[in-house]
Amino acid sequence: MPAVSAQASVRAGEPHTGTGAPTPSRAGVTAPARRRRARHFQPAWLFMAPSLIILGVFVIYPMLRSLQYSFYNWTVGAVSQEFAGAANYVKLFHDKQFWNALRVTLELTVVSVVLLIVLGLAAGLLLQRNTWAHRIVRSAFFFPTVVALSTMGIVWRFLLDPDIGIIGGLFSALGLPRVAWLQSEHLALPTVIFVYIWKYVGYAMILLLGGLNAVPRERYEAAQLDRASRWQTLRYITLPGIRPTMLFTSLILTIQSFEVFDLVYAMTTGGPVFHTDTLVNMLYRVGFTNFETGYASAISWVLFIIILAVSLLQLKFFRYDDVD
Repeated sequence: MPAVSAQASVRAGEPHTGTGAPTPSRAGVTAPARRRRARHFQPAWLFMAPSLIILGVFVIYPMLRSLQYSFYNWTVGAVSQEFAGAANYVKLFHDKQFWNALRVTLELTVVSVVLLIVLGLAAGLLLQRNTWAHRIVRSAFFFPTVVALSTMGIVWRFLLDPDIGIIGGLFSALGLPRVAWLQSEHLALPTVIFVYIWKYVGYAMILLLGGLNAVPRERYEAAQLDRASRWQTLRYITLPGIRPTMLFTSLILTIQSFEVFDLVYAMTTGGPVFHTDTLVNMLYRVGFTNFETGYASAISWVLFIIILAVSLLQLKFFRYDDVD
């Protein structure tokens, strides 16, 4: 009877103080139950061990080393490393090129993520049907995503060249003046953003299409019975139904936009006069051209903190919780 009473108390989540029965410590879980649970997870740790070792060696350890370097005044090739405290971070916040690179990165991120979400959702709604024609158009939209950004940047650089590019030739054939898209201080960044959106709109469409197909059909049938308009169906059925997918898509696109480097480097190398100089482009220049390893490490950690803060703001904006 005491054992039965103890089990009943554990199942009810109440502490049991009877003589000879196990005493639950946290949330009604007894010590034998915790030992059984630990034995149950032992094989899982063995299976995860190779991945955890690779993660620790190639991700965690380099991150911690870069954090250490950010507090040193160290240039590649120097004999000694001089501890500089927070000098690299102070220098960074007084660096005009850093603030310019941050502005360029934010402009590229905000414009591209908003347009990618809107255009990707519109394309997903138009191409949601599963006919052969819709499948062909979806494949055409997704094709630029599989091409490397550096390759895409080189191709577009030749296409937009005012002297030998096809686009300049089309402008001349139409009687319009040739435009130096990538050499203009006002047009270079919008042109890079356009190419970036052109590459990833198919990727955003595929992600959002998965969310659209997961919305239960019964909700749309109920909306039709209530004679809801298309706008009301989109606002009250579709958008709430794909909110987790939109959150995931915006997070992925935001992180990608903050880390974009190869497209900018292939098209403009940050020019003209730093008008397309992103944070990662500045990081590459400082670390691998000027070989200021300590300063470059400080830039990388500030970029990491910015991405983390923006991601948390997005989670807050979408009010994501366990219910989703």
